[in-house]
Order: sequence, then C-alpha cells, then structure tokens
Amino acid sequence: MSRVPVLEIGGTHVTASVIDTTSAETAPLAVVRQPVPADAPADELLDAIAAVGARVEAPAGAHWGVAIPGPFDYETGIGRFRGIGKFESLHGVDVGAGLLVRLPGGPRRISFVNDADAFALGEYRAGAAASRRRVLCITLGTGVGSSFLLDGRPVTDGPDVPPGGRAHRLTAHGLPLEEVVSRRAIRRFYATAAGLPGHGPLPDVHDIAASARSGGAPARQTIRHCFGALGRALAPWCERFRPDLMVVGGSMAGSWDLVGPAVREGFDAWAAGAAPPALTALRPADAPLIGAAHWALCEGAAALRTPT
Repeated sequence: MSRVPVLEIGGTHVTASVIDTTSAETAPLAVVRQPVPADAPADELLDAIAAVGARVEAPAGAHWGVAIPGPFDYETGIGRFRGIGKFESLHGVDVGAGLLVRLPGGPRRISFVNDADAFALGEYRAGAAASRRRVLCITLGTGVGSSFLLDGRPVTDGPDVPPGGRAHRLTAHGLPLEEVVSRRAIRRFYATAAGLPGHGPLPDVHDIAASARSGGAPARQTIRHCFGALGRALAPWCERFRPDLMVVGGSMAGSWDLVGPAVREGFDAWAAGAAPPALTALRPADAPLIGAAHWALCEGAAALRTPT
C-alpha cells in the first residue's frame, strides 16, 4: 500500500488526509478539515496549516502533496499572493520550507499543485474523467477554476490552452471572466435584473437557482447571461484543445440542470454543436486530495529519474 499524506489549502479552510494511492481511496483515517486565519501573519498561518496536517497519521519521512490556489510558484513553493484578499502574509514566503519544519514525521519533500489541477487529477484517477485522454475540468464556486488535462498531466502553455491553462484569465463581454461568472458577479447581475436596492444583503447563488427553478424571470435571465458567457469564453479553446469530456465541479455544479443548458447555449453561439460532452464530478469532495497525492507520486518518480 502506498500512503501519501496531503493537504488541500482553501481560502478559509485546510483539509488533511492520507491517501491510499493503490485504490485512490482515502486511507481508513478521518479526513480533517478546519478553518485557518487567512489574514494572519505568515508564521501563525503556517503554524495553523501544519496543525491540521498533524491531525492525520502521516508516515515518517513522507512525500507530502499540497493543493493550493494561485498565484503561487509551484516549483519553488513560494507564495505570490498580492492584492487578492487572502494569504497576503505569504507573499514572497518559502511556504515549502516553512511546512517542512512544521509538519509531523520529518517529511522529506513537499510537492505543490494548483488546486484546480488537483481536482482534475483526482477526477482523472478516480472519477468522471477516468480513462479520458483529453479533459477540460472546470470548478464553479467563488470564481472559475480550470485545468486542461492531456494524458493525465495539466497543460499550462502552448497554443491550445489559455494563458497558464487558466480560464479565469479569459474575458467575457469585454470584462475579465470572473467579473461575469463568479459568485459576486452572479449576485450583482441578479440584483440589477430583479431591481433590488444597491444596499443590504443579496440572495446567494443557490437562492437564485431556486428562483429560476420556480420560473423567476430575473433568475433565469441571470443564469442564461452569466453561464452563457462562460460557454462563449471556453468555446474557442475547446475548439483548439478538443477535449473528449468536460467535468464540472464546485458548489455551482449542484445546479447543473440550470447551468448546463446555459453553458451549452454559449458554446452554440460560437459554433453549433461545439460543446463537448459534460459530466458533473463523481468525487467533488475528495478529488483534490486524491489529485494532490498522485501529483506527489509523479513528482517523486520524476525526481528519481533525474540524474543528480
């Protein structure tokens, strides 16, 4: 059995587990998830992240996999968080070195992977994308995450993918994509469509989806506008990359019955029948953990093959 300890670092929470990579299942240990102070000083934040890792039984001298959002230098393990409202204290900090001395069991190495890539790799290894050669994975939540996989490896450059392989760098209606497709953008557009006042709490995305299912015209207009824009933004890149499948995860995937038709309509606005087949994630909760573990295995194998 190959047991790989992993961390998934989110905007407000950290999840730790140990993955049995021979079966792509979590080991028979509880998955631990707890909040961390994303605005804390660097040492306090690293202490909090490592404390979550200390709650799982990691093998001694293990190679850890860590899924973390960008901007981040994944090769060097240095944070590049600036002006994004989270983890600001880690900008310029060697997160890898900081965790190596804090995590239990004297870890020998840490491999970092983008959280969207980790989700995609998990779905490729044990979920909806299994055995597919070319896959586009999208996560819809606070923003838009993406990963273009070719034979189980993220493609982050070249003419067939957006810059960095990241859909959030695309534009829609002349705006950055996440100014049209994100939690904040969807709520803002709905408020305008419904004639709500510009102050006070706004309905959340799940409330808007419920209204759309009940026939609410402003809600239906919002979903069609925002997610149609996503389809139009992705269409030219899908034409280039030619994915066999699009896998959709994130909190908004629970409303795929509404979101999916709007996305396909956006694809069709580019070219009729342009949308690839789409499935919602089979492992929405643990795909990033599984992906981070397999990334660590791949990086470890690559290191062994590299002459010293």
